[in-house]
Amino acid sequence: MAMEKQIIVGEVPVSPFSLLFSMPGLDCFNIVTIGFKHEANPSVFIEGLKNTLLNHPRFSSILEMGLGENKAKWIPTKVKVEDHVVFPEIDPTIENPDQFLEDYTSNMMHILNIKTSDAESLVVARFHHSLGDGMSLMSLLLACSRKTNDPEALPTLVAPKLSKVTNVWWSLAARLWLIMRRMFNTVVEVFKFLLILCSVCENGTPLTEKPSATRIPNKFIHRVISLNDVKVVKNAMNMTVNDVILGMVQAGLSRYLSHKNDTETNPKLKKSLENICLRGVVFFNLRANKKIEDLSKMMEKRSTSRWGNSIGYALIPLWMRSENDIFEYIRRPLFSYVLLKLTVGVFGFKALRTLAMRIFGRSTIILSNVAGPTEEISFFDHQISYVAASISGVPQALIVHITSYVNKAIISLGVDLDVIPDPHHLCDHMVEALQMMKSAVEEKSSTDLNV
Repeated sequence: MAMEKQIIVGEVPVSPFSLLFSMPGLDCFNIVTIGFKHEANPSVFIEGLKNTLLNHPRFSSILEMGLGENKAKWIPTKVKVEDHVVFPEIDPTIENPDQFLEDYTSNMMHILNIKTSDAESLVVARFHHSLGDGMSLMSLLLACSRKTNDPEALPTLVAPKLSKVTNVWWSLAARLWLIMRRMFNTVVEVFKFLLILCSVCENGTPLTEKPSATRIPNKFIHRVISLNDVKVVKNAMNMTVNDVILGMVQAGLSRYLSHKNDTETNPKLKKSLENICLRGVVFFNLRANKKIEDLSKMMEKRSTSRWGNSIGYALIPLWMRSENDIFEYIRRPLFSYVLLKLTVGVFGFKALRTLAMRIFGRSTIILSNVAGPTEEISFFDHQISYVAASISGVPQALIVHITSYVNKAIISLGVDLDVIPDPHHLCDHMVEALQMMKSAVEEKSSTDLNV
């Protein structure tokens, strides 16, 4: 990368997760695709990055590991934006632009003026995960964007609804009961978590990587679906969006493995598939909700706003049985997340690395999701159509990442083609599972009205 090193002033220590994502064998990158509704103007992007992203201390620094593990620091550098924004010449009449986009992997920020099924032009960028997690990058996008219907206004973030307290004593009792439940669930989940860490790896599962596998997803695809369909199921089942998404992924994956192995004509194979224990690593954000004005201050020099990797993760079992009741895939998951706060100061970097590799070695799938804006926004005067994201560099053959934008949900799959050679088929099953859930909800609602 074209950077000139300056005098080392304002060095910033590196967080444990940034170190983790930079170590050999776990060199992780965030891969972001932003679709626009109009043709992209490269000069506008370059000028916009100079006025925003370049002012952010993390994006104008390089990670220097130093001589020892505890001496890693972010070193301020001088960045020339033009060396990091690429505008390749692409035939606008290319035969299959969607396939071209899937095969296109960027090492920097590439602006593609090609029309796909969901956008008129695109930006494909790859950021090292040590720079920040998905929520940090989404916050950065929002802070650099403006409302489409009001070019001077920052986007708004949806704050969680707070219920009004009608009875103080009842509210206190409910809060105390919630704390007791969480403590009990935490103890149970920590015990289960330790058992998983001490168990053997997931050998012989349909999604275990083959010896010839790259151990890094080498194919990235995405599908834009309706977020309203997810909300219809959520409201009918009185659950969360995360519950519906996980149910959709489990149902789709179960149907994919069943069809792939033709379990309908082979009862023994069906039984063995149902007995397989698959686990997923679910990443989640640990930050408190912030105002968009606070996030925009990240673009200011000498900003003290919190940035980086502030994430937790939990291991959950995946339900792979063939269910006649499609809603069973939603009811099964128990979202009692175990907060794993890994501290280098207590256990050391080597212990952190060993623990992380054992977690990834005892899981098959990575799942995560990031909520986006609920209103149309423009990024450097370019109206956004959708935002898709994924990660690479982790030792899993399947990564499922969901982002939302206005009334759209974007399913992103990162796969190792040696293990999952037909990712579009898998994505089709996930979308079909959601439609089956929606149809079942509408049918039940119609039946209830006729009674």
